[in-house]
Amino acid sequence: MKLHLKRPLLFLDLETTGLNVATDRIIEICVLKLHPDQTNEIKTRRLNPTIPISPQAQAIHGISDEDVANEPTFKEIAKSLAKWMEGCDIAGYNSIKFDVPMLAEEFLRAGVDYNFRKRKLIDVQNIFHKMEQRTLKAAYRFYCDKELENAHSAQADTIATMEVLECQLDKYPDDLKNDVTFLSEFSTRTQNLDYAGRIALNEEEQPVFNFGKHKGRLVTEVLQTEPSYYDWMMRGDFTLDTKKVLTEIKLSISII
Repeated sequence: MKLHLKRPLLFLDLETTGLNVATDRIIEICVLKLHPDQTNEIKTRRLNPTIPISPQAQAIHGISDEDVANEPTFKEIAKSLAKWMEGCDIAGYNSIKFDVPMLAEEFLRAGVDYNFRKRKLIDVQNIFHKMEQRTLKAAYRFYCDKELENAHSAQADTIATMEVLECQLDKYPDDLKNDVTFLSEFSTRTQNLDYAGRIALNEEEQPVFNFGKHKGRLVTEVLQTEPSYYDWMMRGDFTLDTKKVLTEIKLSISII
């Protein structure tokens, strides 16, 4: 079943130096732009991360420091990429937890304002896990009846993700609506305010910490009773996005 789209939907996949959103970098990005008329464009680009690729990551994607030594940095392509992605919703496999936060960090680091919170986010992995609970390779076999060749290359994974989502719509016509807003809500597990999931909304839609000793407590309450916690987080190994969200909440208290 083809996707019903009101605006372009981007399928993306990243290969990185490691799995730490705050400190690792993108070394390969593939973005497939699916238009409402079902035509698509695909862009794949390797990048110089400016930091070493971890042996663990290289063992998975096979990309070495030498392979990307002469490639542009993310900062060099950030503005043109943001412009090309403008006005699109976003889809991926494990993208809400990893790819979107990682890409958001790179944009912030490059000084480019790209607000993912204005986009509908569809995570094909979350749909898959709710329905079947498998890996992308197994999902591709299960839904598309094909074997995924060149797994863990950004382009192969990106194209497979698009095909899996289309097949999921065919398999679950009574459970899934062919609508980006529905798919975004269905595949989003929690209401996080930051991409890393450190700050979330509770049932009353109030910001609460989602980790550590203050997990479940109102952010405003902690910032007022323990001001040093804010300073600790700003100095800590948290993502730039998390620090930005925390600062916005802190400023809102000051305004009130």
